[in-house]
This record gives sequence, structure tokens and C-alpha cells, in this order.
Amino acid sequence: QVQLVESGGGLVQPGGSLRLSCAASGFTVSNYHMMWFRQAPGKERELVAVSATIGSTNYADSVKGRFTISRDNTKNTVYLQMNSLKPEDTAVYYCKAVHRENLYNYWGQGTQVTVSS
Repeated sequence: QVQLVESGGGLVQPGGSLRLSCAASGFTVSNYHMMWFRQAPGKERELVAVSATIGSTNYADSVKGRFTISRDNTKNTVYLQMNSLKPEDTAVYYCKAVHRENLYNYWGQGTQVTVSS
């Protein structure tokens, strides 16, 4: 059964840090481009970070220098390290996998991140 399960969300004060995890089962992440999206209330889902199979990474301008995407293929898991968090980072964060060739894709169920004092 193919599954992506996010974890690590929660409530954090502005300026704080969180690390999100996205554990995959039923497929091998090394064959997939892995992405983090987020969706704030009343807003469209937006792409936050990408980890390509060739090792490159890309980030939305709003998170550059603060967020880092990484993957551990041995654990079949992708991470999003979030530092210097701001209230505007509050959203549900989703993990997505896109196959590097056939573009099959899978979504996780999301994890809530709330940045508030």
C-alpha cells in the first residue's frame, strides 16, 4: 500500500524551529522527486520546497534561507527543517512524491504548523 505520512507539526513561537518528516511506504523515494507544499486558511496550496532525484533543491522565495529540504533514502523519508519561523508560515504542510519518469504522484495527509506567541 502506497502511503506518505507527515509528522512533526505543532505550535511554535515566532523565531522558533520545527522539523517535519515525511515517511514513505509502498514505494522508494529515491525514484521520486519529493516536495513540500503548504496551504494556509483561505489560500491556495503553494509549493515550498523541492528535492529532485539528482540531488538539487529549490525553494519558494518566502522560505529561502530559513527552510531546508533533505532526504534519507535509506530511511525512505524526506524532511523539512524550518527555522526562524514566522506567523505567516502557519499552514497545513503536505508532502508530495512525483515519479522521475512517469510522473505518478502521491500526497500525504498533511500536518498542521502554527506559529504564534
